[in-house]
Amino acid sequence: MTPSSRWSDLGRAPLSEERLTRALRQSALWTRVEVVEQTESTNADVAAAAAAGAPEGLVVVAEQQRSGRGRMGRQWESPARAGVLMSMLLRPALPASSLPLLPLLTGVAAAEALRSVAGVEAVLKWPNDVHVGGRKLGGILTERVDGGVVVGIGLNVSTRPDELAVPTATSVELEGGVADREPLVKEVLRALARRYLTFREAGGAPESIMPAYREVCETIGREVTIQLPGGRTTSGTAVAVDDTGMLVVDDGTGEVRAWSAGDVTHVRGGS
Repeated sequence: MTPSSRWSDLGRAPLSEERLTRALRQSALWTRVEVVEQTESTNADVAAAAAAGAPEGLVVVAEQQRSGRGRMGRQWESPARAGVLMSMLLRPALPASSLPLLPLLTGVAAAEALRSVAGVEAVLKWPNDVHVGGRKLGGILTERVDGGVVVGIGLNVSTRPDELAVPTATSVELEGGVADREPLVKEVLRALARRYLTFREAGGAPESIMPAYREVCETIGREVTIQLPGGRTTSGTAVAVDDTGMLVVDDGTGEVRAWSAGDVTHVRGGS
């Protein structure tokens, strides 16, 4: 349900487009920040802007989404002003082979921002689910459109137990962190700009992001089951994430394979 006014829930203050724009004015990447009260999907909004020729650096932040999407076609639900729901337009002049690393890079930036501003020990479940304490706090969805890449981020900030879409989810507030969205939006954008510009300057080289990704990826070293496209599953020990972003799994029989897509479950110690 949408609150009757932007200030009807005093624990969930509205975002200020003016303050966000002012804070990011000196950014070498972000060119325009738009805050919308409600939309179907910020990814769809930015994709439409990309098709119309929008330059790199557009940011669209929504107070609420009606049809937000996550990985594997799932719906992303969040009450009004309870989370960070935003999408950004990038136009990287990089080899196509390096673009699959952008979701991982975005995950690193989100985890860094959550740690530094929200005070929660965010980690990543491969490829880019944001976890705290074994529960999902956020996710990332990237889509290639019209010569660019739309990067979408969804983070639960003040979401309460009865508002969580699934019992395995959590929020900054539930994890005892600082549930203030505006500083978090600013820091996510600053961290993403730092990581992306370094990645771009390195020509998309894996060494510009993968060491940092491996440091915060909780999947490495875990027993996992992977639900593969087409309904198949495979299990084993996740021994690495390689330089292409693929998850390397040892099935215990001597066969080691790398997977580029799939829905991972941690068999022990969380999911």
